[in-house]
Amino acid sequence: MHYWKIKLSIFINYFVFAILLNSVGTVILQVQNNYGVTQGAAAVLEPFKDLSIAIVSFLVSSFITKIGYKKSMLIALAFISIVCFIMPYTHSFLATKLLFAAIGASFALIKISVYSTIGLVTQSEKQHISLMNFVESFFMVGILAGYFIFSYFVNDNDPHSTSWLKVYIWLGGFTTVAFLLLLTATLDESKAQHEIQKETLLQSFIAMLQLIVSPIVLIFIACAFFYVLIEQSIMSWLPTFNSQVLKLPTTLSIEMASILAGSTAAGRFVAGLLLKKLNWFIILLICLILAAALVLIAIPLAKNTDGHVITGWGNAPLAAFVFPLIGLLIAPIYPAINSVILSTLSVEKQGVMAGLIIIFSALGGTTGSLITGNIFQYYGGSAAFYFSLLPITILTICLFIFRRLQLKYKRSNPLANS
Repeated sequence: MHYWKIKLSIFINYFVFAILLNSVGTVILQVQNNYGVTQGAAAVLEPFKDLSIAIVSFLVSSFITKIGYKKSMLIALAFISIVCFIMPYTHSFLATKLLFAAIGASFALIKISVYSTIGLVTQSEKQHISLMNFVESFFMVGILAGYFIFSYFVNDNDPHSTSWLKVYIWLGGFTTVAFLLLLTATLDESKAQHEIQKETLLQSFIAMLQLIVSPIVLIFIACAFFYVLIEQSIMSWLPTFNSQVLKLPTTLSIEMASILAGSTAAGRFVAGLLLKKLNWFIILLICLILAAALVLIAIPLAKNTDGHVITGWGNAPLAAFVFPLIGLLIAPIYPAINSVILSTLSVEKQGVMAGLIIIFSALGGTTGSLITGNIFQYYGGSAAFYFSLLPITILTICLFIFRRLQLKYKRSNPLANS
């Protein structure tokens, strides 16, 4: 089976949730303007999103195969559609927190299901890692589109305007369309369910705990945690950096943050082609070294702005263009390591592993955003982004260990990914 329709559904689901999830950077900036919250207080939106992802993933990952991947995605899409249609009629910071909790809970179901479905519609490790990169690149296209969609509804002339909340009516429409498309798609889940259906919920939960103590899974968790810490600390705070450090207008701050999403999407698309032929470990190692170099080159440019009034892309400072290019370099890391661990494990373990990926990725995102928000508040935006050098270094070390353990695991379990 070619599964073209289910693959299309995966791309659209990821596109829609990319807009919703990664609007957090834009919304962090807007709640500071609308509700008068501090940078440290606004940073709590990331935990509302990520901790709900982690909690729901923990609760459902051990038995989501029993529910069914397609059915889980349909539940998530239906729920978030309702929430989006309600959101424009709320005007409070509390409602915004609850919105991101709902988005996170829904995305947990989507992401576990998507990651597990990829294993059902691909036949080899190289196919798996390639499709994973294409899916994640489409996620970044959604983020890119989201910046422009949100900026269209922002009122630069009135910083306190809540007109931007109307965007959720349109997003509710998108999720409804995604629901209807998925409803008509066909997915054969029997391969994943064959062994799982024999287990009780307690046995499934115990299997998850047994998987998490495996050395290769533990070091993978560290890799995923620190990668997402890097990505979200930059992505969530780039609009604020553009606005408060580079002194860009609010709309332009949001729009220019799209460079990060665009460069990440391009990086993942190119990686999807390269990783069919080249060694994933060498590519990721080069990417991390270059990413660290870019931080050291780009952040000092933020101090060299001449103080002139910025009116658009044409006279924006060089730093606004250069630093977001880090997305091009870190882009292949997350989908590649996820694909490697999933394709290394047997099919019936991939649903549980997908849940663990999401849990610890969410914790990494929350940690990164909170740390960056507080460094931003007390030490400034440049110091906050220099902080990324520390997790980049740690991730590089973890990646060496992960590669060694993956090769050892495959030698000792030759049938694991069959």
